[in-house]
Amino acid sequence: MSQLASHVSPEVAVLLTLADVEAAAQRIAGAVVHTPTDYSRTLSEIAGCDVWLKFENLQFTAAYKERGALNALLQLTDEQRSRGVITASAGNHAQGLSYHGTRLGVPVTIVMPRTTPTVKIMQTESVGGKVVLEGETFDEAYGHARRLEQELALAFVHPFDDPHIAAGQGTVALEMLADVPEIDMLVIPVGGGGLAAGMATAARGIKPDIGLIGVEAELFPSMYNFLKGTNNPSGGDTLAEGIAVKEPGRFTRQVLAGLLDDFLLVSESDMENALALLVQIEKTVVEGAGAAGLAAVLSHRERFAGRKVGIVLTGGNIDTRLLANVLLRDLARSGRLARLRLTLQDRPGALFKVMEVFNRHNINIVEIWHQRIFTHLPAKGLITDIECEARDREQLDALVTALRAKGYEVSQVDVN
Repeated sequence: MSQLASHVSPEVAVLLTLADVEAAAQRIAGAVVHTPTDYSRTLSEIAGCDVWLKFENLQFTAAYKERGALNALLQLTDEQRSRGVITASAGNHAQGLSYHGTRLGVPVTIVMPRTTPTVKIMQTESVGGKVVLEGETFDEAYGHARRLEQELALAFVHPFDDPHIAAGQGTVALEMLADVPEIDMLVIPVGGGGLAAGMATAARGIKPDIGLIGVEAELFPSMYNFLKGTNNPSGGDTLAEGIAVKEPGRFTRQVLAGLLDDFLLVSESDMENALALLVQIEKTVVEGAGAAGLAAVLSHRERFAGRKVGIVLTGGNIDTRLLANVLLRDLARSGRLARLRLTLQDRPGALFKVMEVFNRHNINIVEIWHQRIFTHLPAKGLITDIECEARDREQLDALVTALRAKGYEVSQVDVN
């Protein structure tokens, strides 16, 4: 039974049902990918539980969102189809709605925040959506979309706070439990709550004793605040922009209050680490929100110990430059990439002597910066930053020890 049920209203039981999700599955069958749910031996060993991954990043639009979008589109009236639809979205709902709207001959207008990654804008336009950029946050884009809805007489397809959307997203859980019946816990990323509401409804209907855990980014704990009765601040520049919602859905939060067993928050570094592991171990690319489930399992190991855990990789639409930054930062945290700061005397041969130490320890130098002017040192002193690659943390530590033994003042520029 849910530990978060104190907020639930008596009407919640009829808001969304397993039958709704099953009807959505029949409706969208053949038009979305039945993505694999695969066991990860390596991640299971790391996490201390059995980890099953649902690869929703393998959908045509690289995210689960097209399930709900298609289910909603298929229930429009003929008049609504002819006029077209509009929505606000940080990207994945936009792509799913645009792709299936175009496929069905329904005009689609998408309002996105100006902060949306370029890759998501380009991909939305490439599948037929008309993109309007407005506001700095989802909430500002949402407000503009509702105004355009009235001005242009379009049907609004909500990205999460709608039973048709949630029912479509719930088909993810139907597939997971059909493919791997032994899963006894689901970890579900939460933004507005559409995916979690649909999956939790379906999973609880199929397997009443299944564990259901919601996950949000620490910077945007909006659903967490509602369900836990807390008042944590919400806002910031999160890697998981797909779940960066300041105001959770009214419908979805009522559903989740009656179904979730617990709700966890994950830090930015937790998500960066999980994303990097998925690339390195599973050879699969996810966006920040797509890594949130694994991040929760790895950062709250005691909560999942010994369980058979199903994790949804919700999407793979990440900007390539951001992906590169995350992977490089992961190398820095692991000690394989480092920037060392040394204080040297500004005289011939000073840098050469340092290079000899790097050479003896077989550590590759990537880049060197000299700073003579903007320092607190005397005029004959300089600061040198050396970016380097090591085999592992032990090799790097040995280099630092050797440099200090020769009298050099050495510090490492850390990654948060």
